[in-house]
Amino acid sequence: MALEIVEKEAMVAGYGKPAAAPLPRAYVTFLAGDGDYWKGVVGLAKGLRKVKSAYPLVVAVLPDVPEGHRLILRSQGCLIREIEPVYPPTNQTQFAMAYYVINYSKLRIWEFVEYQKIMYLDGDIQVYDNIDHLFDLPDGHFYAVMDCFCEKTWSHSPQYQIGYCQQCPDKVSWPEDKFGPPPALYFNAGMFVHEPSLDTAKSLLKALKSTPPTPFAEQVNPTVLFRPLDKFQGVFWESVLKFIVFLGCRTF
Repeated sequence: MALEIVEKEAMVAGYGKPAAAPLPRAYVTFLAGDGDYWKGVVGLAKGLRKVKSAYPLVVAVLPDVPEGHRLILRSQGCLIREIEPVYPPTNQTQFAMAYYVINYSKLRIWEFVEYQKIMYLDGDIQVYDNIDHLFDLPDGHFYAVMDCFCEKTWSHSPQYQIGYCQQCPDKVSWPEDKFGPPPALYFNAGMFVHEPSLDTAKSLLKALKSTPPTPFAEQVNPTVLFRPLDKFQGVFWESVLKFIVFLGCRTF
């Protein structure tokens, strides 16, 4: 029944016609608070509709999202799923941006077990080409994009200070004599593909209790908080270039 509702609402929203026997897949984004972030989600929904995506957009909302904003999103064909917030047990780290702490709530997305596979996209992403094919990546892996250390929000880190790039690690050699072993891979949590699982969700929430917070909240070293996701794979940049992330006055 849930799958029938998803398909019906997606069709009303103008998404591409689903296959005869579609797998339960969905795009998911996250929204919190009563600010203007809902406008970005509307843009994301319109972008997915324009490129004729075959799958619905589910918006995971915290309880503080006003009903008026939810109604607007529903009018755009979005499916609303309220979640409970997730916070680290203690905050001993100053976040690079104060609002990053709420992003731990993204861990709730692993509880969306009515879907076989999910592609998460931040609400400030604008899709300009169809990326449905990423759902067809082999199962059993967590796919994400490695983060970039050139942003000023990384200015506290040795990676930023020496110009180290994890996409091109040979461009600037890591000075082990000064900083020790090279840092483990970091991924950007603004876009990822995964398979929901209650067991994985429980493992992630348990790991959060024993993992020190980082300046970037959920954008962490997958070998620490995301140790339960032991099959981490990077997404090819050719796919990433099919959408734009808006960050202030800059686009990537």
